[in-house]
Amino acid sequence: MTPTVDLPPPGRALAIGAHPDDVEFGCGATLAKWAEAGTEVHLCVLTDGSKGTWELDADLATLVMRRREEAERAAARLGAAAVHTLGWPDGELGSGLIEREAVCRVIRAVRPEVLLGHDPWRRYRLHPDHRHAGWLTVDALVAARDPHFFPAAGAHHRIRHLLLFEADEPDHLETVDAAFDRKLEALLEHRSQWRTTLGIDPGDPGGRARFETRLRDEARATGGRFGHRGLVEAFRRLTGD
Repeated sequence: MTPTVDLPPPGRALAIGAHPDDVEFGCGATLAKWAEAGTEVHLCVLTDGSKGTWELDADLATLVMRRREEAERAAARLGAAAVHTLGWPDGELGSGLIEREAVCRVIRAVRPEVLLGHDPWRRYRLHPDHRHAGWLTVDALVAARDPHFFPAAGAHHRIRHLLLFEADEPDHLETVDAAFDRKLEALLEHRSQWRTTLGIDPGDPGGRARFETRLRDEARATGGRFGHRGLVEAFRRLTGD
């Protein structure tokens, strides 16, 4: 399969992630590239990140506030205009009508040309929040485009492209060599996650460099699967129809 490469930078883009830092991992360099080109970038974080620690005696209310602040700083690194936080408890996200309406409301308020999110069809995904976030992205896209779904949630809006990250079968690449540093800078703002999600020991002077090298190697290997030289982020691309 020959993938498509590089959408024209949209006027506005919205990326939906289950947790703080998911968007940065999945499409942070693409968002940074588009923001540099003039795209108005928005992030939507569905949960509060309150389970994102291995410390048994952690103050979870403080962690929630810290993760929100980290998400704001990371978004600024990407050049994003805003972060929309919906705040469902980490690990308890569903994909029912209440959640779908809330995400539909964000889509209609932002009115993006391109929507990005977790691929709900990825096989063998363990984390329930990621599964539900994927379904919410797809289902809210459908709801947002048709006026008789959730009429109180704002004027209907049709999206041109849906890019799903973490896909088993990607068919679209975004080249991100020039923007990859900003992805890394954004991820490193999530300092509460260094030891857990990022795998960085704060006491190890070489841990940060190994993390950065690993992500660059993964981005280069992803492009290499398709004969592409350089750093890429890969997606499954659908239209908003």
